Amino acid sequence: MGIEEYGGGQGPQPDVLVVTTNDLPGHRVQEVLGEVFGLTVRSRHLGSQIGAGLKSMVGGELRGLTKTLVETRNEAMERLVEQARTRGANAVLAFRFDVTTAADVGTEVCAYGTATTAQEVCRTALARIASRM
Repeated sequence: MGIEEYGGGQGPQPDVLVVTTNDLPGHRVQEVLGEVFGLTVRSRHLGSQIGAGLKSMVGGELRGLTKTLVETRNEAMERLVEQARTRGANAVLAFRFDVTTAADVGTEVCAYGTATTAQEVCRTALARIASRM
């Protein structure tokens, strides 16, 4: 299995930029559109739980569960981006994940953040400001 199966996040050149920071360097927030979130709940598979239990006794990574969690987080993030896009946002600030147990039958993954419209600041203006410092 390759690294792409265990990673996530946005691809190159996204139309809605998602960042974990509270601001977006090189951009000015024009409008705050409010909180957006993407949610998914995955049921637990008995077979994978038994396999994970056995693996945890001998140690090592639970690759099947890792892959499932990556897929789940990516799905939640895609839903967040779609909600932001629907509101007219081109950026989501303060992006976070929250993972909880859902009624002992599954795992809930919520991706959330603040939808905004952000405009890139003129690079020549930034260069002028930086040269004065």
